[in-house]
Amino acid sequence: MSTMVPPLYAGLVDDASLLPPSATDLAEAEAKFHEHAAAWYADLVGALLVPASVVGAEPVPRIARAALIGDIPAGALPATVEKLRAAGMTIEHVEAAVARRGEDPQPGLALLSAFAAHESTRVWAEIPLSWGLIGALDTVAEIRREGLPIAPKFRVGGLAAELFPTPVELAAVICACRDRDLPFKLAAGLRHATRHTDPETGFTHHGFLNVLVATLLAVDGGEVAEVAEALAATHPVPLVEPARTHRDAPRPLFAGFGAANVVEPLTELVRLGLVNGGYE
Repeated sequence: MSTMVPPLYAGLVDDASLLPPSATDLAEAEAKFHEHAAAWYADLVGALLVPASVVGAEPVPRIARAALIGDIPAGALPATVEKLRAAGMTIEHVEAAVARRGEDPQPGLALLSAFAAHESTRVWAEIPLSWGLIGALDTVAEIRREGLPIAPKFRVGGLAAELFPTPVELAAVICACRDRDLPFKLAAGLRHATRHTDPETGFTHHGFLNVLVATLLAVDGGEVAEVAEALAATHPVPLVEPARTHRDAPRPLFAGFGAANVVEPLTELVRLGLVNGGYE
């Protein structure tokens, strides 16, 4: 393993270059992902996120670390996974939404748990941050106790202000995952290391370093208010030292997030002195 990317950041950033609104095609994304996998920062990069709808229309790439994004009906996932594996794709995990915002997440969770029961691949169930969330987390925890590889994923941004949870709301979710020993992934909105407001949209985005430090605090027993304080920080100073202190330990609970360009979060970590920029 490279000594240049500390264990705290191992696999933190998935390559989301194929997801909207990116215009990258499958062949280009595959070639770029192979470049990342051979680079000095390879340990930072998780999987290439591949929408099921894309691979259905194009030749299947041979990617060592691919994650299937289930943007198709859940009932079609088993046949799609079987087809892709037969064509030579190694699928590390599957990510699929269980419901739309405001819908009951339980039926979707039942479908995904049935899928997970017949798969050795980890399943990330995307649960809306709305009605039914806590009950859904209880269900996921129960499914995991039965030995099925399923865990929650949450969207923390989007095209409307209500899709961005407040620091207190996200802190409550992180603490709820901690209390149930649930690893989680995040999607959308994590554009930079620290919390910031986009001047074009006026939306305030969460920072991935905020989330990482907040999760460290939660795992260490922090209450919602303390975790929310870390999420609300708009300057890196209170975040850098906790991250540096934990740099040599595996990252707890926060499994990672997707970025359209994995070099962007890498660059911010280098600028903050948390990754050494390719030097031993």
